[in-house]
Amino acid sequence: MRTNVIAGEVLESAHLHRAPTSNQRNAAPGVDGVTWEQYAGNLEDNLLELHARLHSGAYRAKPSRKCTFRRQTGGQRPLGIASLEEKIVQRAVVEVLNAIYEADFLGFSYGFRPRRSQHHALDALAVGIRRCKVSWFLDSDIHGYFDAIDHGWMVRFLEHRIADKRMLRLLRKWLSAGVIEGEEWTRGEEGTPQGATVSPLLANIHLHYVLDLWVQQWRSRYARGSVIITRFANDFVVGFQYRTDAERFLQNLRERLRKFALELHPDKTRILEFGRHAASNLQEKGQGKPESFNFLGFTHICGKTWMGKFLIVRRTMRERMRKKLHEVKAELQRRRHHLIPEQGKRLRSVVQEHFLYYAVPSNGRSLQWFRTQVTRHWHRALRRRSQRDRTTCARMQRLAQRWIPLVRILHPWPDERFRVKTRGKSPVR
Repeated sequence: MRTNVIAGEVLESAHLHRAPTSNQRNAAPGVDGVTWEQYAGNLEDNLLELHARLHSGAYRAKPSRKCTFRRQTGGQRPLGIASLEEKIVQRAVVEVLNAIYEADFLGFSYGFRPRRSQHHALDALAVGIRRCKVSWFLDSDIHGYFDAIDHGWMVRFLEHRIADKRMLRLLRKWLSAGVIEGEEWTRGEEGTPQGATVSPLLANIHLHYVLDLWVQQWRSRYARGSVIITRFANDFVVGFQYRTDAERFLQNLRERLRKFALELHPDKTRILEFGRHAASNLQEKGQGKPESFNFLGFTHICGKTWMGKFLIVRRTMRERMRKKLHEVKAELQRRRHHLIPEQGKRLRSVVQEHFLYYAVPSNGRSLQWFRTQVTRHWHRALRRRSQRDRTTCARMQRLAQRWIPLVRILHPWPDERFRVKTRGKSPVR
């Protein structure tokens, strides 16, 4: 059913007034160079003037300022920084569109949705592997997804649900605004800039039609056994009861994505045996231990409890651990002449932030290794402040005990949080 009451709601000044409170006020400025402090100096008048331009049709979308940053897994990722007014309007649009599309999105989609997080996706995957009859997994993501979204298909998908021409015109402006790198402007022919407030929602809408609905249809028509799926943005894992289902699904998926000018990442797409019976099956074949796979920052491993029951062991991905420790080491080198309490407070916040995400059950060994390496890097940095530095190992242990948090599991077991979150419903199906 198409919705025709969107633009009027979004363009109301109340939505625009709420939007600035949701944006980061210390974020980098866009191509116009306007910062939050400058805009907030006359906030009421600026919002009223923005509201008038939106209603009259005089509003013009500004291109994003292009920059790059290092991926946690290596390489470079382009990032588009929108202007402050773009962020305000896009936040208001996302607020209203979320209320509409949340009724459409399927349960196994977790990326960039209200009241859903990476840990909810990880819980759903772990519970699905443990409860369902799945032994073969397709681990994959879509190569360069945000840069490859076809604008023609994107607009067609939006028109399927939105009838308001003003809203569609506004979304088209953002898609075609392009980016500025240095002094050169490039028109947006395809893709949506990563970093734009509206981009995650547009990606979810696009994948809802390209992937999610198709997966639902495929497993009801063609699957011989159980099928589960968990998707976070363009990163997804699909589990199958039979290998033949997994191979057929992969072949059909490639054809499906090719229709929309997309392709699976060649180095991150594979079928592997994983699950409750994987270890015994491979042992009978003399093929060693089951393979592991990475998903949302964790390496998933087939393990056992102390009673010999199947357990999914989740460890921090090695690449992400190394990158974080490299950043800690570089920052300690820059700060080694600062006061020790100042260094300690900074390290405490870094380790706490790391633990907030990675402190899940079965990951205690990786967390302890991370804490030990941070302490070791700090010790080396202090010893290099002077040739006469006398920071002994005993003193370093006292400093670590004072400033670096001890390892503590902060997240519940997947089954516990999954049961509370879903109340019996199954977001993996």
